[in-house]
Amino acid sequence: MAALGQAGAQSLSTWTDLSGFGSLRHQAETDSNATLPAVAKQFESIFTQMMLKSMRDANASFGDSMFDSQAGDQWRDMFDQQLSLNLTQHGKGLGIADMLVHQLGGHGGQGGEGKPGVVDPGAAGLVDGWRQRLHEVADATRSAGHALLAWLPDDAEQFVRELAPQAAVVAQHLGLSLRTVLAQAALETQWGKHMPTHPDGSSSFNLFGIKASGSWGGSKVNVPTVEYQDGVAVRKQAQFRSYDSPGDSLADFADLIGKDPRYAHALGRGDDVLGYARALLDGGYATDPDYAAKVAAIANSSMMRQALDALKNVTSVPKP
Repeated sequence: MAALGQAGAQSLSTWTDLSGFGSLRHQAETDSNATLPAVAKQFESIFTQMMLKSMRDANASFGDSMFDSQAGDQWRDMFDQQLSLNLTQHGKGLGIADMLVHQLGGHGGQGGEGKPGVVDPGAAGLVDGWRQRLHEVADATRSAGHALLAWLPDDAEQFVRELAPQAAVVAQHLGLSLRTVLAQAALETQWGKHMPTHPDGSSSFNLFGIKASGSWGGSKVNVPTVEYQDGVAVRKQAQFRSYDSPGDSLADFADLIGKDPRYAHALGRGDDVLGYARALLDGGYATDPDYAAKVAAIANSSMMRQALDALKNVTSVPKP
């Protein structure tokens, strides 16, 4: 805790700028375990600030444009910067810092503890809270005036920017990279532009093409789809699950992949997109024999790379 106190006394930029890791790196050379909580909190602060900024950028109507100015924008960014600090340093924040400490072996565990990309069995209490964190992120999105009631992203960059905060929670829960989860959603929806819709035109927010089986008790939508029988594409009508929001779709997807034994080998794959998608295919998730290759192709595409690079760049803000 001593190292955390020292880091908390550092300048604001140490916590909200990647360059601030320099001083923490120096501390880590002498006491890595003590410094880990500080690094984890700094990462959560950067992520929270990134989420706040993406919310504002995605909602052009936020605030009153009559009073917008360059100086006003700068002060607003500084406010978000301070807000991200307060949210991270007081209480549990979004819970990301605690997860990182457990994942990286901050409690001196042995065996599988701290293995990157794999959920730590010793952190069961934290893992059980993933759904609560997902709801907290969704609530924060709505409270910032960014409602996804009729979501139709303009391009890959907007698709990634708006899904990333909630998708990151699901990715962590399943032991996958954010890129992996986003690539599958991008394939299933063509970057958010084509999701099953109801007769009145409202969206199902079904990001992963999950069908409504007999056990599904929620809303459904009946639309044409393509299935593969013996490698041949066949057009059919099928019922798909419908959700109230993209966040609900992500939560249901996490439950399906995390709990269905058919997909056990897909868990904990980290950034092995092809291995993950092949495990889904082997479990019967899709009938397209090229499904795994298509997911991997999107994950490795220039569109995904540029969208993720743009996501990283939103952490750059004016210094006070």
